[in-house]
Amino acid sequence: MANNTKTLSKKEEMAKAARMNTLRMLLPIIGLVAILILFNVLTNGGMWNSRSLILSQVYVLMISSMGVFFIMTMGGLDFSQGSIMGIASIVVCYLSQYNIILAIFGGMAAGALIGAFNGFFYVNRKIKSFIVTICSMFLFRGFIKYLTSESPIAASMKVYDYDTTAVKMTCTVIILVIGFIVFRYTKFGMHLKAIGAGEKAAMFAGIRTDRMKFLIYVLAGAITGFAAFINIVKNGSATANVGNQLETQILIALVLGGMPISGGAKVRFMNVVVGSLLYVVLKNGLTMMGLTPQAMQLIQGIIFLIFVAVFADRQSLKVIK
Repeated sequence: MANNTKTLSKKEEMAKAARMNTLRMLLPIIGLVAILILFNVLTNGGMWNSRSLILSQVYVLMISSMGVFFIMTMGGLDFSQGSIMGIASIVVCYLSQYNIILAIFGGMAAGALIGAFNGFFYVNRKIKSFIVTICSMFLFRGFIKYLTSESPIAASMKVYDYDTTAVKMTCTVIILVIGFIVFRYTKFGMHLKAIGAGEKAAMFAGIRTDRMKFLIYVLAGAITGFAAFINIVKNGSATANVGNQLETQILIALVLGGMPISGGAKVRFMNVVVGSLLYVVLKNGLTMMGLTPQAMQLIQGIIFLIFVAVFADRQSLKVIK
């Protein structure tokens, strides 16, 4: 009798956990639809009419978020993405004067080098990821200020040939499709989730965790380097503020998309897409409502806190790696 009671109790717990997982998965999508409808009503259709503006803002954020998504899947953080964006954007501007293809690969190489810098101190020197990347953020932000101190760095006029919705959307979709396939259907994605779920267990399973962690930071930097090209296509030049606060935007977007802070097996690729759209829609909706920047930050902070509380896995939550 006691065994039957324990079995029923376990089944009830599993059913409850399954319902919670389903709710966590659907909540960001429900939130996106609800916010779209709400702001569209409050602005008398203004949200729908500004859909082209919203899409133009989401490309850079969505591409950059994918690299950080991989990092967070294995339980790490990266606060240097804004600085990576800034340095890569400057490289893209310089190289675009010679060749556009060279500018794209140059931006990706610059991002990958900074990612390798982060990965070296994180993996080889065993410094926590958030400490390393915060140091990188300030270090390379200083370089950006120095390089753009006299005037913004202008790109070649040829970059404007690529400033079309078709080009930017195609690039974004290609990056997302490749990322989805790699994350969902290759050993790379499985190893990432395994490291996030438990690094020691992953090591015993034969996964070369240090090598994976280093490569992830290099890959994330390269992805943001590509996003820098899309950024320059849109803006045409790199200023002292290029990429400023991008890391915060990425973190908020991923959490709004349902990304578990501790990473692991509960991570879903849709966290990137839904979260990026949700962040941009929320930001534009609040702007169209005429709220002050301070009020916008307050509302975004409250929503961010709510989503963190909902999606934090308290059983596996620990200090960030």
